[in-house]
Amino acid sequence: MLAERRHQLILRALRSGGPAAVTDLSGQLGVSPATIRRDLLRLEEEGLLTRVHGGAVVEEGDQPFAEVAEVRVSEKDAIAARAAALVQDGQSVLLDIGTTAYRLARQLHGRRLTVITSNLVVYEELADDEGIELVLLGGMVRREYRSLVGFLTEDNLRQLHADWVFLGTSGVRPGGQVMDTTVVEVPVKRAMINAGDRVVLLADSAKFPGTGMAKVCGPEELDVVVTDTAVEPATGTALREAGVEVVVAGRVQA
Repeated sequence: MLAERRHQLILRALRSGGPAAVTDLSGQLGVSPATIRRDLLRLEEEGLLTRVHGGAVVEEGDQPFAEVAEVRVSEKDAIAARAAALVQDGQSVLLDIGTTAYRLARQLHGRRLTVITSNLVVYEELADDEGIELVLLGGMVRREYRSLVGFLTEDNLRQLHADWVFLGTSGVRPGGQVMDTTVVEVPVKRAMINAGDRVVLLADSAKFPGTGMAKVCGPEELDVVVTDTAVEPATGTALREAGVEVVVAGRVQA
């Protein structure tokens, strides 16, 4: 097994199961403890985990796109289908990074729309759909998360306007604050909010409260939240007081 593949599997095991011992990882991957120790040392040098006595724990932060894409797919598809129903043909749509925005892009095939995005997976999904006018924002590539970020992305957004902005998030606080785990993504998300008429947050139930230490926006900057289950009462109250419509896939939450 190649070292790069081992590293991916080690990080996946730590993210899904928490701290793990060298002996456990050795058994799971079928390699020697010495190999695992070398892998853990390399991953620690890259800032992706912290070694502890006998094993390692993963650092908080963004998971690679390929890993996140495999999680809660049916929930994301339900959210995406409901979000796609908000958009009318002829309108312009701005899609954020992330896997739920990608699931939404899959729902847009065959529509007559303009789609603007910094999400490379969205671009790849829609590139051959001739009915969609596709605008790819410039910027610096974040390879693992398949996104474009930086001042070029933000400058591009200041020159554009969209009827709808669909945002992803890593967490929504009980007060309705939208959070993110990666600081470099936050200015791009804020520029997206400023570029749209109506802002829709796509957030499955795991995002309440989810994670994130960087604030993207408050509830007053949202128009709609689309989720897959009833929002817990404190968050629901904060969103309603800010005038946000909460749409649960299949129904509107009172």
